[in-house]
Amino acid sequence: MERVITANRQPRGAFAAAFVAEDEALRWARDRARDAGLRSVSPGTGAALRLLAASVDAKAVAEIGTGCGVSGMHLLHGMRADGVLTTVDPEPEHQQFARQAFRACGFASNRARFIPGRALDVLPRLADAGYDLVFCDGDRQEYSDYLAESLRLLRTGGLVVFEGVFANGRTVDSGPQPTEVLRLRELLRTVRESPELLPSLLPVGDGLLCAVKR
Repeated sequence: MERVITANRQPRGAFAAAFVAEDEALRWARDRARDAGLRSVSPGTGAALRLLAASVDAKAVAEIGTGCGVSGMHLLHGMRADGVLTTVDPEPEHQQFARQAFRACGFASNRARFIPGRALDVLPRLADAGYDLVFCDGDRQEYSDYLAESLRLLRTGGLVVFEGVFANGRTVDSGPQPTEVLRLRELLRTVRESPELLPSLLPVGDGLLCAVKR
């Protein structure tokens, strides 16, 4: 194994991203997302989501942004065998692709609850302190609102996770930036400075902001 790793000349980031192999069902979901013009989490981000879900022994996870099911499958792989993923997306058609992908991956239908609708309309209806992990991959301009809802939804010791906070490098670019990037910078400051949260910024994919609720 050591010889294989030493001989591999891939850049470290590429090697790390490919470290956890994805199965056929995940590749199918990626293809559907690409056809629909949707972004999917990177394989490295997916592997991190599995690890994070397992680290909190997640039984209840809320996901904002179903897409075609790529991130949801990674989360389910990390959750407990009796865990339920509640996933929210404004596009029911995308959720149908996710249903197919979950089924192809061998997950029972009762492992996922699909709620169509805008996140900020749906989240207030979810139970206080009822979730071990909240994964946010929806409208970047609403991330600060998702944070407020996540703090209510999470149990003490639960995790909130935000995807795409690097914004393809624009978050750390000193030049003029659009509103979406300014909102991401505001989110980063808020999470870093909040006494309620223990944060970390992981350099996987397009940036994964994680924080434990104290």
